[in-house]
Amino acid sequence: MNILRPTALLMALASGGLLLAQSGDVASAHASASTDELFKQGEMAYRNGGYAKAITLFDQVIEQDAEHLNAYLQRGFCNSLLQKYDAAVADFTQVIKRKNDHVWAYTSRGSAYNRMGKPELAVRDFDKVLALDPKDQEAYNNRGWSRKAMGNLAGACTDWRTSKKLGNAEAKIILSNSGCK
Repeated sequence: MNILRPTALLMALASGGLLLAQSGDVASAHASASTDELFKQGEMAYRNGGYAKAITLFDQVIEQDAEHLNAYLQRGFCNSLLQKYDAAVADFTQVIKRKNDHVWAYTSRGSAYNRMGKPELAVRDFDKVLALDPKDQEAYNNRGWSRKAMGNLAGACTDWRTSKKLGNAEAKIILSNSGCK
């Protein structure tokens, strides 16, 4: 009988350890589900125009998962729409630090730089987009606006012509209204 007791105790301890391990897994899964749910709520707030609320939700996601690229990206979009361009640039930069070939992050940061009156920085980001995707029509359009803001109309016209050649209908309108020959 004494032999069974230590065995029973070891089995109980082993079972308890297993339960603790499982409860840790459940807590981890719960935290993940919580992050996913917060992100979905943030996306919904964004879609409904509740940008400040969305930012708060994306803040919570990032607090739980500092590597959540889409939370930084979405928060950056919200900050841009609220004209908080410094915050938007910071968010897009966080995405780029974690994934240096993220075209949308460069495009969005370049657009924020344009709105901040920093076309030189915007050109740098649009150059990066075009290095990653030489057929990105929107990057040519955006870089054209940056170049025009820098006083380089010839460079801007070249970009808009390239965008038009790649099939961007907006570039045709820009070309006809921008003084390009």
